Amino acid sequence: MKHYKLKKFASLFLATSVLAGALAGCGTDSGGGSSSNGGSSSGGGNSASGDTIKIGANLELSGAVATYGLSIADGATLAMEEINASGGINGKKIELIKVDNKSENAEAVSAAIRLAEQEKVVAMIGPATSGNSVATVQIANQHKIPMVTASGTAPNVTENADGTINEYAFRTCFIDPFQGTVAANFATNELGAKNVAIYADNASDYAKGLAASFKETVEKNGGKVVIEQAYVAKDVDFKSTLTNIKGANPDFIFIPGYYEEVGLIVKQARELGITAPLMGADGWDSPTLIDLAGKDALNNTFITNHYSSEDPDETIQKFVKAFETKYNQAPNAFHALGYDTVYYLKDAIERAGDNVTGETIKNMLAETKDLSLVTGKFTVDEKHNPVKSATVLEFKDGNQVFNSKVNP
Repeated sequence: MKHYKLKKFASLFLATSVLAGALAGCGTDSGGGSSSNGGSSSGGGNSASGDTIKIGANLELSGAVATYGLSIADGATLAMEEINASGGINGKKIELIKVDNKSENAEAVSAAIRLAEQEKVVAMIGPATSGNSVATVQIANQHKIPMVTASGTAPNVTENADGTINEYAFRTCFIDPFQGTVAANFATNELGAKNVAIYADNASDYAKGLAASFKETVEKNGGKVVIEQAYVAKDVDFKSTLTNIKGANPDFIFIPGYYEEVGLIVKQARELGITAPLMGADGWDSPTLIDLAGKDALNNTFITNHYSSEDPDETIQKFVKAFETKYNQAPNAFHALGYDTVYYLKDAIERAGDNVTGETIKNMLAETKDLSLVTGKFTVDEKHNPVKSATVLEFKDGNQVFNSKVNP
């Protein structure tokens, strides 16, 4: 199918789906979800045939949040190579088919259709962002092909507003409300913050979800939100709202956003003389953040994240060594999540036995219990979310330094 036809189909699909929102880091945003039943295709989805198990990777390999997708792809590739070198899955080799969704909802839908209908994959990794993930959920449900987002943290990837569960949608990461709670507890209990500010992208479901859980927990802990300010994605001048925040004299500022804007926010905050601790979530995790903010400006800033390469855990250090050997760099959280997503699928496919279809893989993904991966041991709950730990990292001279691990 030619790209023109794919784009035309995707546009028609998006026009008739209940979708909204713009890109949002570890979650690009979208509005409502799709029906968990979707109109299914016949049978149980695509099947593995011959000596190969085809897994799709619908990722942001270019565009606004390419850092996320490229990192997930590198981690997934390492896992695939390790598994194939060890004999594959039940004697079959994995073929990882990567498609660039260009960090756009419509392109993510096109990529999902291509992977399902042309490439005949049995499962899909990605997208990296929540908005792109929600945009593809209906395709996964219709074709009975499980999709596992490594980093789409918005709750509505797997659970719709009416409480129904998207049957074929899963994730390897924890969800935003957990991150917001961890950040708030860290601010109030570890840093002793009493009067806090929130500065969030007002068009981002990711940012709004984090801000809501952060505020609720801060107030529950006896703290006070003294000011809330908003910005919009693609803004470049934040000094006016930052001046308002400075005037409220908070002792801590929570900035749930993505590296493109956050880098400039941190830089401009320090230029205005704001010295209070700043904190965000996994959307900060990009080398580009350091380029935009500067190493000095990032001192006394913190993030919640999925893992730390400095964690002494044996499983983590084995992964770090393998990744550094292949790519000559330390792996970030998105590398680790991409790696874990392949192993999550491997575990499910192995338990599916000889009957490897989208439906059997889906069933095994939902039944996962106590699976030990790089980003932690997890059991999948009834909403298809992994129950797992979070890590708090601190920036020191441009480096992410392990601070603590928080259990759910």
